Amino acid sequence: MANTAKAEQDTTAAARLDVPVVVLSHRAPVQFRREQGKRLIRRGAGGLVTALVGLAGQLDDAVWVCAATTDEDSAAAAEHDGGAVPLVMTAEPTPADGNEADDAPVLGVRLVDVDPEQHEDFYQVVSNPLLWFIQHGLYGLATSPNIGRTERDAYEQGYVPVNEAFADAVAEEVEARGGRALVMLHDYHFYLVADRVRARCPEVVLSHFIHIPWPGPDAWLVLPADIREQILRGLLGNDVVAFHTERFARNFLLCCQELLGLPIDLDTKTVRVGGRVVAARTYPISIDVDALVEMATSDEVEELAAELQRELLPDGQQLLLRVDRTDPSKNIVRGFLAFELLLEQHPELVGTLRFLAFLQPSRLDVPEYSDYLGRIGAIVARVNARHARAGVAPIDLRLQEHYPTAVAAYTLCDAVMVNSLADGMNLVAKEAVTVSRHHAVLCLSESTGAHAELGAFAVTLNPFDIQQQADALYAALTMPARERADRQAAAANVVRGNDVAKWLDAQIADLRLLTGLWSEEPEGPRLAPAARD
Repeated sequence: MANTAKAEQDTTAAARLDVPVVVLSHRAPVQFRREQGKRLIRRGAGGLVTALVGLAGQLDDAVWVCAATTDEDSAAAAEHDGGAVPLVMTAEPTPADGNEADDAPVLGVRLVDVDPEQHEDFYQVVSNPLLWFIQHGLYGLATSPNIGRTERDAYEQGYVPVNEAFADAVAEEVEARGGRALVMLHDYHFYLVADRVRARCPEVVLSHFIHIPWPGPDAWLVLPADIREQILRGLLGNDVVAFHTERFARNFLLCCQELLGLPIDLDTKTVRVGGRVVAARTYPISIDVDALVEMATSDEVEELAAELQRELLPDGQQLLLRVDRTDPSKNIVRGFLAFELLLEQHPELVGTLRFLAFLQPSRLDVPEYSDYLGRIGAIVARVNARHARAGVAPIDLRLQEHYPTAVAAYTLCDAVMVNSLADGMNLVAKEAVTVSRHHAVLCLSESTGAHAELGAFAVTLNPFDIQQQADALYAALTMPARERADRQAAAANVVRGNDVAKWLDAQIADLRLLTGLWSEEPEGPRLAPAARD
C-alpha cells in the first residue's frame, strides 16, 4: 500500500510538469571515482537525491547542476565539454547511451569545475563557517566573527564568482531548452544565483529551498550591509523561497522588510520587490520511508543489530542513541554533560544504561570544528572514567559513518537524543521513530525544524538547559510502556504521511499555482497576477 501511494504521488507531481527541470545543489547526485583504471559511478544518498532522482524518472528532460569535487568528476565533465553527463539513475548509475528502456530514469548531471582557490574561498571561508555560523547562531558576538580583508576578499573573489559560474551553467541549460524551465536551487551556497539567472532567462520559474535555519534580521547585521543586501536581493530573484518551518519563512520576510525596506504581507507570506511578488513558503522535508524500512529489514541490518545487541546490551540494558555530525550546531558536548548529570543524579542507571553515539567527523579543516571534536573526546573520557563499571564504559563513542549500523541502532534503542542548538529539520529524528522496534522515545530539541511536526509526540529538550535535558532523558527512559508505544506510533504515522515524495509534490503544486508555468498558452505572461504584476 505504501509503495502504491508513493508511486501515485510521484505520478501526480510529474503530470504537472510539461517543462524541463534544472536542479542546482553543491553536492552532486553521483560521484565519479577511478579504481584499478576503471571509472566507477556511485549514487549519492539522502532524501533530496531520492526525491529529485525519482522525479527525473518521470520527466523527459531533467538536468542536475552541481560541483565537480573529485579529479574523476572533472575528467567526466571535460569529456562532455563541460556539458551534462547523461546517466541512468538506477541503484548503480551507468552512462546513458540512448538505448535505455522507456521507464529508465535518465538524468543529466552537469559537473561545474571552478578554480580551486575560488572554491576554497567560496566554501571554506564564506559558506562554511561564515554563513553556516550566522544561520545556526553559533557566533559568540563578543569575540567573533572578525570580518576583515580576508573575509571580504573571500566573498568578492570566491563566493561571488563561484555563484556567477553556477548561474551561467544553469542559464545555459535553460537557454538550451528555449528559455522556459523550472529551476530548483538548493541551500546556502548559492544565494546569488537566482537573480543572475532571471536576468538572462526572464521566462524562467525559480525556486530556492534553504535547508538550514533562517534567523531574524538582527543575526544578519553581522554581515557588512552591502553583502547582506546582495544575498537578499539574490534570493529575491526567485518566485518562491522555501524553508522547513513557518518561523524561518517569517524571519526571511522580516529581513526583507527591515534590512531592505521592502513591503511584506505576513498573511500571504509574500514580499513585493519592484513589479514582482516573491512568496516565502514552508515545506518540511522528510525521508524515503519505503527505502528506510526496506533497509531496516535487510539481512545486513539484522546482522548488525544482533551484533550491537551482543556488544552493548548483553544483560538487557537500555540504549540511548544519538547519530550526528561533529558540528558545533549539534550541541553534542552539552548532550554528554546532560548524560553525566543523569548518571550522577540517578546512580541506579549506571551499568544498566548505555549511550551509543555515532558521530561523523565534519569539516575538520575549520578550526572551530576540530576544536569541538577535541572537546567531545574530553567529556566522553571524563564520563567514562567516572562511571565505568566492571570495565564497561557507559558511553560507546564511534567516530564513523556507516548508515546500515546507524539504522540497526535505530531498531534497538529505547531513546534517541537530538538536542541541536539549531537545525533546519533533522532527519535522524524522523528515521529513528519510523523503524524503532522498542518504541523509542524521541528526545527532541525545540530548536529543530522537526519539532514543529514531531514535538507533540516527543520529550522536548531545551538545548541550553543541561538539567532540563537530564530530567527529560530520565522521563523518557522511565516512561510507561503504553505511553512509549503511543508516542512512537503517532510520530511514525506523521513521518509516513509526509514523506519525501509529498514534500516535492507540494512544491510543484504551489509553483504551478503561483506562477502559471504549466499554462497551455504558448504566449503571454508566464506568471499569474497573484504572483507577479
